[in-house]
Amino acid sequence: MKSGAWMAAAALIATGLLIWLPLLATLGLGFFRYDALNPPQWVGWAHLARLLDDPLFLTAAKNSAWLVLFAVPLRLALAVVLGLALAGRSRLSSAALVPVFTPVVVPELVWAMAWLWILNPFFGPAAWLLNSLEYGGAQWLLTVGGARTALVIVLAFLIGELVLVLMATRRHVPAQRYELCAVEGGGRWFAFSRVTWPALWPVVLLLAARDIVLVLQLAFVPALVVTKTGPQFATLLLPHYIYQNAFEYLRFGYAAAMSGVLVLTVLGLLAAQFWLLRRWLRAAA
Repeated sequence: MKSGAWMAAAALIATGLLIWLPLLATLGLGFFRYDALNPPQWVGWAHLARLLDDPLFLTAAKNSAWLVLFAVPLRLALAVVLGLALAGRSRLSSAALVPVFTPVVVPELVWAMAWLWILNPFFGPAAWLLNSLEYGGAQWLLTVGGARTALVIVLAFLIGELVLVLMATRRHVPAQRYELCAVEGGGRWFAFSRVTWPALWPVVLLLAARDIVLVLQLAFVPALVVTKTGPQFATLLLPHYIYQNAFEYLRFGYAAAMSGVLVLTVLGLLAAQFWLLRRWLRAAA
């Protein structure tokens, strides 16, 4: 009992020092003007008021919301399909996991450079394919919608962890439930809607909560390397704008204010998702 308490205390102390303390310091820094060269100056809510008049911040916020809105559902849908398809314990399923999980372990810069070649608007394979279909590959990849779509496609391949979790969840569903569905004359859709999906739904919701944060993190390097946050700031995300203000313009206070807004927004979305999950579990009980 004492050893467990000590282990929990060590984890809590590490979490406090590495997560909560920097988070609180960042939130507090948002109320100061600080450039790392001069002492901090108290500005109160001035940075938050400035955010509402900053067109680049509003653009980055819209782009981030757009990315989450499209990338997260697509990643989860693909992960569900692949997780169910690979849930069998055959050698083919094990072999298929290799290409599914490989993009996750490849360094982010290497992955982004590979996609920079694939999506090159002039001599990349994607442009060649679109040109062969008479779709105009070069023009499409240089448009606002094309750049955003390309970023979503890059993120759609980084689902190895999601597939593993959903595959394990499917394997833990008792086989007797599917046998009962077969006895009652239910088809595949009946078994999926009445057995498989109720078992996957809580896990999918938790993965969606995780993916809201993870998508913005995973998109940081590809948006810099592949699309260079363009064209016309179409792929400029909040993490990019925060980084630029902090380390390029030395506006640490302003960047901290943006970080605070981003953190509070994400926490609000996570709270809403967990509220839905709790409500669903109560209804299911």
